[in-house]
Amino acid sequence: MKTIYRYFFRGLITFLPVALTVYLLFLFVSGAESMAVWLIRPLIGDFYLPGLGLAFGMGLILALGFLVSQPLASRLLSWVEFPFTRLPVVKSIYSSLKNFADYFTPHDHKPQQQVVVLRLPGHELAMVGLVTRQSMLGLPTALHAQERVAVYLPMGYMIGGYTVFVPRSWTEPLEMTVEEAMRSSLIAWMAANRDSDTGAPAAAPPK
Repeated sequence: MKTIYRYFFRGLITFLPVALTVYLLFLFVSGAESMAVWLIRPLIGDFYLPGLGLAFGMGLILALGFLVSQPLASRLLSWVEFPFTRLPVVKSIYSSLKNFADYFTPHDHKPQQQVVVLRLPGHELAMVGLVTRQSMLGLPTALHAQERVAVYLPMGYMIGGYTVFVPRSWTEPLEMTVEEAMRSSLIAWMAANRDSDTGAPAAAPPK
């Protein structure tokens, strides 16, 4: 019975990530398709090719990205955002989501994002975080006492996190992309990793 139980959960754990990924992709594609078809149906009538609505929707998103990159459109966008940045509660939610999305958006002059290991002097504890700010300019002067950086420490399963301002000497760059670090944090670093030096699987913990 224990063997069947173990095989069942191994199969379930293997199946769930694939099934959830496919399901979310299906929801995104079908939703985008339905919305795009609703928009272009008055223009094309009964003529329709599978995927045409999705392609039209992606084209609209691309066009929107191009427009908001223009100086005049950026000014108009700031007027549209005005109510969201002034209403109580809505302002906090909108600003947080916008800043989070902007952090992962490529910019021409954006500082390189960096994954680091944070170690407090005299402590064995090590934490993996993301450097979100290299300079304290524009922040309260109390943070300028030392050469500090802002490090975001995500919590497991993305239920939150902490931003700490620490001396740069407390951090050590980690050979890892931001996407890999966030993905590992999402599952509380439970995924099996390979040894970075030899490429061999990491040794299993003693039973």
